Amino acid sequence: MNRIQTLDLGFMGQPEAIAAYLVNSSAGPILIETGPASTLPNLVKELNKHGVNPEDIKHVFVTHVHLDHAGAAWYFARNGANVYVHPKGLPHLRNPERLWSSAKRIYQDKMELLWGEMHPISGKLLISVPHKKRVKVGNLKIRALHTPGHASHHIAWEINDILFAGDVAGVKVLSGPVMPPCPPPDIDIQEWRNSIRLILDRRYKKLYLTHFGEVDEVKPHLVELRGRLQNWSNWLHPYFENGVSREEVLPKFVSYVDKQLAAAGVSNQDRKKYELANPSWMSVAGLYRYFKKHMTPISAE
Repeated sequence: MNRIQTLDLGFMGQPEAIAAYLVNSSAGPILIETGPASTLPNLVKELNKHGVNPEDIKHVFVTHVHLDHAGAAWYFARNGANVYVHPKGLPHLRNPERLWSSAKRIYQDKMELLWGEMHPISGKLLISVPHKKRVKVGNLKIRALHTPGHASHHIAWEINDILFAGDVAGVKVLSGPVMPPCPPPDIDIQEWRNSIRLILDRRYKKLYLTHFGEVDEVKPHLVELRGRLQNWSNWLHPYFENGVSREEVLPKFVSYVDKQLAAAGVSNQDRKKYELANPSWMSVAGLYRYFKKHMTPISAE
């Protein structure tokens, strides 16, 4: 098989919303991202298309512990797979109770529909990877880049001149624009800008996004992402300063983002994919929390 296969997990019945990646190595297949447990049947079908059974996967690399990225990691660990994760994320996979409870407060009775289930992973199978540490799997050396901003526990995984970028490189559906997912609790704009700079400095030939697919024009993509992150921050900050509630500003922000997507020529159907992968309410909640922590206007460089 080709070295890298994009696995479309068909989240909520939508294509191009969440991806996992199958990477071939001399030591067997490697999985990067798992998606949520709700998409496990689709993931297994995608693996089978490439002649791989779930029990063949002995190495799973997750970019961070949000449920749409690592929610099904436990399934592969039950089959003996090692799960490689950021040091700050490891405790949440070993004991996901706090992570699950936090999500349940938000999604309530939609938890099973959206995310399926989550179970603890034995500490023996969880491997914490320091910044810039290489993990050798067969003929591959996979380097961890700690890339906070979207989440404090975010790792992008480098193989030679490509990067599996998780959410630090944003959300992009097909030829649409790139959008910054800004969820609570630890969105940090300055950290994110630093992570973008780190990626730019390493001059990758290609990025692989969890939401969704390959990016060949790496520098324009990241410059656009940095600009839109600044744009969203600048747009929302005056509402925060003037004491406008999140509930009141949300429909205004939804309309603002929708107009950006429409202006870029994104179809109604693909705008739904953007909203699935990057719900507008999350960015309002995350940026408001960020502003509350920092309490100062954000200046562009």
